[in-house]
Amino acid sequence: MSCSRQPVGRRRALAAGTGLVTGAFLPLAGASRTAAAAPARESPLAAAPGYTNPVIWQDFADIDVIRVGATYYASASTMHYSPGAPVLRSYDLVNWEIAGHSVPTLDFGAKYDLNGGRGYVRGIWASSLAYRPSNRTFYWLGQIDFARTYVYTATAAEGPWSRLTTISTPYYDAGLLVDSDDTLYVAYGNTTISVAQLSRDGRSQVRTQQVFTTPSSVGTLEGARFYKINGQYYIFLTRPANGQYILKSSSGPFGPYTMRQVLLDLRGPIPGGGVPHQGGLVQTQSGAWYYLAFVDAYPGGRMPALAPVTWTPDGWPVVQLVNGAWGTSYPSPAVPTPPRQVTPMTGVDTFDGTTLKPRWEWNHNPDNTKWSVDNGLTLRTATVTNDLYWARNTLTHRIQGPTSTATVELDFSAMRDGDRAGLALLRDSSAWIGVKRDGGATRVVMVNGLTMDSNWNTTGTGTEVASAPVSGGRIRLRASADIRPGAPRPGTFSYSTGGTAFTRLGPAFSMGNDWRFFMGYRFALFNHATQALGGAVRVTRFELSTP
Repeated sequence: MSCSRQPVGRRRALAAGTGLVTGAFLPLAGASRTAAAAPARESPLAAAPGYTNPVIWQDFADIDVIRVGATYYASASTMHYSPGAPVLRSYDLVNWEIAGHSVPTLDFGAKYDLNGGRGYVRGIWASSLAYRPSNRTFYWLGQIDFARTYVYTATAAEGPWSRLTTISTPYYDAGLLVDSDDTLYVAYGNTTISVAQLSRDGRSQVRTQQVFTTPSSVGTLEGARFYKINGQYYIFLTRPANGQYILKSSSGPFGPYTMRQVLLDLRGPIPGGGVPHQGGLVQTQSGAWYYLAFVDAYPGGRMPALAPVTWTPDGWPVVQLVNGAWGTSYPSPAVPTPPRQVTPMTGVDTFDGTTLKPRWEWNHNPDNTKWSVDNGLTLRTATVTNDLYWARNTLTHRIQGPTSTATVELDFSAMRDGDRAGLALLRDSSAWIGVKRDGGATRVVMVNGLTMDSNWNTTGTGTEVASAPVSGGRIRLRASADIRPGAPRPGTFSYSTGGTAFTRLGPAFSMGNDWRFFMGYRFALFNHATQALGGAVRVTRFELSTP
C-alpha cells in the first residue's frame, strides 16, 4: 500500500476524490498482456459451488497467508488501530477467526497515544507473517512511518508477541521468506524492488540489493510477498489497485528476475467492488494452491477473497476464473476435517472474563488506567475534548458485510455533566447515537457531521440533529450499516429504553465510499468528557447481527 509520501503508488494510481469503480483501470500504453503470459484461465471445476466470496466480509487488507501444519494463518493491516496486525486462523481457508495480534501496542511515538499528535492512516501498513520451523517461531515484520522496520516474534500465533528487533532500513510493503536453509530474506519496495538478507537471529540486516525495476509500461508494483517454490524464488507484487504480477528467479533470492502478469482489470466477486489484488499464495496439505487477495469494497473496507491457482509447466501461477471473472463461488478446498469450529466474527460479546476478545481494536493506543473488563466493559472518561477523533479509549469493531447491525446495552448511571458516550459509525466522516449529560439532564442524541480533511485533521466536531429525554440508567443503542460497495450507503441509528421495541433517531447517515482513509467504517464504543474527567459507563452486552 502507498501514501502521499511515496513518489508513486496507490494515491497516484487511483483517481482522487472518488471511490474505486470496477473496470475503471485500463492497461497503460505499451503494456503487453500477451507477452505477460500466464493469463488467468477458466476452471473446469468452477460449476460446483462450495464456498462463496468474499470468504471474510470484514475489513482485512494487505493479506499475508501461510500454513503451519494443518492450520492457516493470515495477517492484515490495521493502521492506527491498537493492538495492530491481527492474526487470523483457519483450518480450511474459508472459515476464519481472529486469534490475536502481532503488535501488542503501537509504541512508535506519542501520536499513536493521541498525545500531542494523531496517527490516523499511519501505523501498521502492509506487513508480513512467516513461520520458522527451526525454532518453531512465528515472525511478523513491518515498517513504520517510513523510518524503520520492526520484527515481532511468538511461539504461538495467538501470542504473546514480543519485539525481537528494530532494523534501520524501512522495508516498505515487505514479504518475509524463511528459505529452505533457514536463511531469512525480505523482499520490499515500491516500483524499485529490493531483497535484504537478515542475520541468522533475524535481528539485523546483512545485505540488501535492488533486484528489479518495474517497467514504465506497468507503472507501480508494491505489496511484496516472497516465496521459494520448487527451487524457484518468486516475488508476488500488486499493481494498485487493479493488477497482480509475479517475478521469478532460478538463480537465487537476489535474481535476476523475470516478470509475468497474473491478472489485470479482472472483474471481482463483489458487485460494485474492485479488482482482487495484494494478497498471498498458500499451498494446502494435498498440494493444491490458492490465492487469498482483497477486494476494495468501500465504505466497508477491503474484503478477503479466495481463488484456486494452478501452475504452468514452466512454473508460473494461473488464477482459475469463472465466466472470465474471479469466482463468486468455487469448490471448497480439499482439507482434513477441521479439529473444531472457528469462533464466529459475528454474535454476542458480554465481555465475560477480564480481557477483551481479539475482535476488538482501539482507535490509537488506549489509556489502560481508564478501562477494564470484568464481566462487562467499563469505559472511564480518558480525555476532555469536544472532538471524538481526539478522544482516547474509543473501542472499535469491524462491520460485517453486506449489511449488519450492532446493538449495545449501556449503563450510563455514572456519567457526569459534559460526558458523551455511545455507539458510532467511525471513519473520516462519522456519526453516532449516544447519551449526553448536561446540567443534570440526560438525553439520547444522534450526531453527524464529524469530519476530517485529507490530512486527517478535524474539520467538524459534529452537529446534534435529533434527541429525546431519557431517565433511569440503562439504554440500548443500535447502529445499522449497509456497506455494499459502489456508492455511498446509509447508516441508521435507533434506541430502546425498555422492552424489545427500538425507536429510530435522526436521519440516515451517508457513509462515503472514498478509499483514501484506507480502513473501512467501524462500529465504535466511546465515552469522553467535555468538562472534566471522572465519569464512566459500563457496556454489558454487544451484539453484531446480520439479516
